[in-house]
Amino acid sequence: MLSSLTIRDYVLIERLDIHFGKGLSVVTGETGAGKSIILGALGLVLGQRADGKSIRTGADKCLVEALFDITAYGLEAFFVDNELEYDAKHCILRRELFASGKSRAFVNDSPVQLTILKELGIRLIDIHSQHGNLLLGNSGFQLKVVDVMANNGALLTVYREEYERYRKLQKELEAIEVKVLQTKQDEDFFRFQLEQLIQANLVVGEQEALEHEQSLLLHTEEIKAGLYKINRLLEGDEQGALRPIREALSSAGALQGCYPEAEEMVNRLRNAYVDLSDLSTDTAVQQEHISFDPGRLAAVNERLDTLYRLQQKHHLGTVEELIELRDDYARLLNEINSFDEQLAQTRHTLDALHGELLRQAAVLHERRRQAAETMSPELTTRVAALGMPNARLTVSVSQKGEASSEGMDEVCFLFAAHRNVPLQAVAQIASGGELSRLMLCIKAMIAGFSALPTIVFDEADTGVSGEIADKTGEIMQSMSLNMQVITITHLPQIAAKGQAHYLVYKEDTHEHTATAICLLDEGERIREIARMLSGASLTEASLANARELLRPVILQGRRQESDV
Repeated sequence: MLSSLTIRDYVLIERLDIHFGKGLSVVTGETGAGKSIILGALGLVLGQRADGKSIRTGADKCLVEALFDITAYGLEAFFVDNELEYDAKHCILRRELFASGKSRAFVNDSPVQLTILKELGIRLIDIHSQHGNLLLGNSGFQLKVVDVMANNGALLTVYREEYERYRKLQKELEAIEVKVLQTKQDEDFFRFQLEQLIQANLVVGEQEALEHEQSLLLHTEEIKAGLYKINRLLEGDEQGALRPIREALSSAGALQGCYPEAEEMVNRLRNAYVDLSDLSTDTAVQQEHISFDPGRLAAVNERLDTLYRLQQKHHLGTVEELIELRDDYARLLNEINSFDEQLAQTRHTLDALHGELLRQAAVLHERRRQAAETMSPELTTRVAALGMPNARLTVSVSQKGEASSEGMDEVCFLFAAHRNVPLQAVAQIASGGELSRLMLCIKAMIAGFSALPTIVFDEADTGVSGEIADKTGEIMQSMSLNMQVITITHLPQIAAKGQAHYLVYKEDTHEHTATAICLLDEGERIREIARMLSGASLTEASLANARELLRPVILQGRRQESDV
């Protein structure tokens, strides 16, 4: 329930505070007084878009704040899901709009995105305007009405989750099919590349070893000559390095008896002699084993050419990268081989999900069909009370060929305002006034089923008068027994039905014009109803008529006061 609305610096409103109660509240005022401005401010705090032009001239920003009591509406899960503080008695929606065009939205003082504010606002208030009557011709809206009457909320939630799984799996299947088509086209190419890499018998580290061997084979004579020279310098008869070392070692050994320090010299000379002797032997052996082998050089060059060609072909730099590429081709071919099994499994799962969707859609269809059978005569009866005694309205529910997020049904409201006129889709045949009355009847019918705590009628009574206006007021009054109803009206018959009556008016000063609103007491209500009946000049007849119109509400209010 909307408890209060606070508006600051919005269009012509400088400062406005409105408190609302339960039941039916009516809002009246002269044309141009600003009723639509107040409704615009309410729309702003419910998440509708706006721009800097909505700010009152001379102000930097505007603010609209709405206080709700949501105790009975089961919205705690919404607050938990969106990480918002939950206060059932004092749920505050606030919107701030700046001259720059930027805006901020808050729920219980926590900043939120506009989408969250709008989603919450939809759950709190239904604004019914003349423009909204056009929704009646929308098949989606008609389906929602039938679902409300069929109490399909929980079933639809389960169905939509299942449908979402089905659509997700459909997309996965399509992606697999595209991938299969692409990879099947590339399969021969992958297989040829893999076979070529397998035939190459790639070995980690092979290229480095071959390049080393190639270098040895290309420099055989140079290496042999060098090794021979090293050996001669170490062991040559006349000039070999080992001979003087042997002599030095002998001299140092002779000194040990008289010169103890010579022992270290002996050890060092012996180690040097052993190392150089081993080196001399190694050079001689290596010299003997190294020989030029043209056949081996040709084989090494050929193998390296093979590796270099593969690297150049695949734009790679090492054998290890070629091995990785080979393994990638093998993996791709394994995937291609497994696609058929994957496709079969996915299609089997999709068929099972589709079968479950059809089962749930059939349940939805039957519930909708039963609800439509109940709705058709009830709506016809309600419309007849609003001055269309010969009108007929039938709710048609038919099944489509394909499942959608709402099931497999198409709903169409068929209408005829007169006898002997064939039923046609309501959007094609109903006039504006007929649409307005039809929509009012539908809203009244679903009032006991809908979770909306508040409904606002924005001059939904346009085009009616006299007895029909009185019936329209009674419908709104009956709706207010189950929910809070606020109606903006120009009709005294409807204004007289409200438990509370608010007057919107303009205050003109030398400096500016501002819109204001006030709650009328009993005497003020009588004068306002009389003005609506007779115009600016009040007469005793119009005042008496106003008292008569208000008498049931006034008596009811006095009884309630005495009970308290």
